[in-house]
Amino acid sequence: MQIILVSRAGKVPKTLDLTNQRLRWRVLGIGAAAVLALAMLGAGVALAVASPRGRAVAEIDALHQRVQDQDKQLGDLKVDAHRQLDALAIKLGQLQAQATRLNALGERLAQVGKLDNGEFNFDQPPPVGGVEVSAGSSAYALPQSLDASIDQLATQFDTQEAQLSAMQSLLMNARIDSDLKPTGMPADGYISSYFGVRADPFDGSAARHTGLDIAVPYGTPVHTVAEGMVTYAGVRSGYGNVVEIDHGNGYMTRYAHNSKLLVHPGQHVRVGDEIAEAGSTGRSTGSHVHFEVWYDGRVVNPLAFVKNHR
Repeated sequence: MQIILVSRAGKVPKTLDLTNQRLRWRVLGIGAAAVLALAMLGAGVALAVASPRGRAVAEIDALHQRVQDQDKQLGDLKVDAHRQLDALAIKLGQLQAQATRLNALGERLAQVGKLDNGEFNFDQPPPVGGVEVSAGSSAYALPQSLDASIDQLATQFDTQEAQLSAMQSLLMNARIDSDLKPTGMPADGYISSYFGVRADPFDGSAARHTGLDIAVPYGTPVHTVAEGMVTYAGVRSGYGNVVEIDHGNGYMTRYAHNSKLLVHPGQHVRVGDEIAEAGSTGRSTGSHVHFEVWYDGRVVNPLAFVKNHR
């Protein structure tokens, strides 16, 4: 088989003899090279077309996985939020129970303190007012019922705090007044002689007794019946070893015939502090405590004071 190549330029045609083995190998090589080149070109085009699509598919798969992970996290958050809301509801119930107990305690304190029933009504909030100030939008919100319950409870606690603070002040003032007023017996014993005119124990003549005599064993502790300041601790004629305490508000108490004094002038004493030990010094027939109460510079009958209780 021969191939004749004719040129348009009028040159002599060329003849290719395919029976020539060398020529056949050359033609086959050129053909193989052309086929290989075409194959490589097709593969390149295929890769160029397929590569973006593959990346897109990979990105879509990654997005699907991310969405699934976020769904799982969101589910976990919902479960945790429900758990926290349940715990918050339980705590709210406990606080409401505590508020109820505080109401009962406040009413009891009002009764014990003998305060006006209408002055401290724990079921009603105290009158308040003020300019309304907007706090802006909140970043999150509780369920409406739970949020309303918490707001109501917070308001109730504020009300209780205000009322209990006012009650504390009143009770504190009442306690201070009570502590400054002579109340009770200065020693554990019995009254052997009362206030007023009596027969003098030494000569039998009529004499005015300015206090109460409380018979007690020698060395019995003598306690102050009110808070105050020691103004005198020493010996007075007829009284023997005596302690005088100024309680303010016009009150002064005197404790006489003691065997031993335990306080000194200028010392602050509280209700029930031991100030002396009973004895029989001064004008006395035996171990006892002579107790006097003075008000606005006048001696008064101590009987009403020793019979009172705090």
